This record gives sequence, structure tokens and C-alpha cells, in this order.
Amino acid sequence: MSRYLAYLNYIDVRTIIDILIIAFVIYKLLMWIKGTRAVQLLKGLAVLLVASALSAQFNLTTINWLLEKTWTALAIALPVVFQPELRRALERLGRGSFFGRRSVLAEEEARGVAHNVAQAAENLAQRYVGALLVFTRETGLLEYVESGVKMDALLSEEALVNIFEPYTPLHDGATIIGGNRILAAACYLPLTENPFISTELGTRHRAALGITEQSDAIAVVVSEETGTISLAEGGKLMRGLRKGDLEQKLKDLLGPGQDSERNERR
Repeated sequence: MSRYLAYLNYIDVRTIIDILIIAFVIYKLLMWIKGTRAVQLLKGLAVLLVASALSAQFNLTTINWLLEKTWTALAIALPVVFQPELRRALERLGRGSFFGRRSVLAEEEARGVAHNVAQAAENLAQRYVGALLVFTRETGLLEYVESGVKMDALLSEEALVNIFEPYTPLHDGATIIGGNRILAAACYLPLTENPFISTELGTRHRAALGITEQSDAIAVVVSEETGTISLAEGGKLMRGLRKGDLEQKLKDLLGPGQDSERNERR
């Protein structure tokens, strides 16, 4: 015990700061991969580590040799396997959201956008018309904008309702919004890679989760089957929102209100 207590003499303020920073980074990494397929992959790596330790401990030469070759192959394969998670982490670092910073709209602009979207979502939900709206924030979505029909139109309730009207040219796909303007409609989005989401969720909900997993965008979904309004942020889905709830959350997330992590806990 005295030997371990002697190590306390080497601990100073810099050591404590160093430990706290590493703990914070590990916590952030765990939050980033939570609910993704990376969790299962890490469990597989843990099994290989235990097997390697046991084979070395009991001198299982053949198994140990095979595991060594496996680790050599994994050194090349892991960056490819974890490509989505690595890309997401680097994007968050690049846009400065590591400590929660985000770009916002002016208060009046955010209020107008939230009101028009909530009105349109309620209109569509009452008639069981499906819709998918994506709001850009810090991460650019140009590659998805270019996959659809560019519009650059002023956002309004009437414009949104008209876009998603059934049997019209632009109703199928996502509408991407930047600020108070509709950038494009009928856009294609990536589907979520989360294997644990409910099988009840259709393509619109999976696309909403997918785009919010790969960027800091926000997505609003109106279900064609149930008329339910949902909001996706950070790969998480809030379902069963009413008009007032949706309007308030959009104002908070898009405007200069509380940051997204605090809203998530409300």
C-alpha cells in the first residue's frame, strides 16, 4: 500500500488536468458511438484482446500466432470499418462542436421559420401527407442539395405544403432549408446506420436519422401512415410532437436560445 501511496507525490495540477482532459475525450467518443454499430465492433475487439491475453498466458502457440496475424490485418481494416464514426468525429471537430458551439439564426428569423414549419407540418399531418424537412446549421449539405431540384425560394407555409402535395413533381424526397430559404426539394439523403431503431420506422424517418447522424442538421418528419410529427437531431428521434412543441423546439435549436444538449435533456 505504501508503494502506491508514494505515487501520490508525483501528482500535481498538470497531471490532474491531463487526466481530466483524457477522461473528457473518452466520454465524448463514447457518446459519439453510442447507439451505432461501432459498439458491437468494439465488443468484438474486446473479445480478441481477452483471447490474445489468455493465449499468451497459457502459451497456446498456434492460437497466439493466429491472433497476431489477425491484429495485423485489423490495423489496416479498422479505419475502413470505422469510417462513418471517424468521419463524424472529424466533422464535429472541424465545425467546433466539440464544446457545443453552433451557428444560429437571428431571433426574429428563427421565430418565423419555426412558425411556418410548424403550421405546414400540422396541415400535412391532419391530411396524412408525408413530409421530410432538413435544416442546415454548421455543416454544409451541398452534396445533398445537388441531388435534388434547386429552388432558392423564400420559406413559407404555403410553399412547404405545395411541395409535399401528393402526385406533384417534388413531393417525394427531402426538402432542405438554409436560414429562411428553401434551398432544394426532392433530395436524396443517407439512411441511418443504427441497427437498433424500431422496425416501425419507414424510409423518411430513417433518412432523417441518417442525415442527423452524419451532420449537425435537424430534420422534421411527418408520417404518411399515422400523421405523427417527429423531430430528429444528433441521430435521435423525438416522436409525437404537437404544433406548439415543434415550434418551440425549432426556435430553441435554430435560434439564439439554449444549446441543443440542454434542449435534449428537457
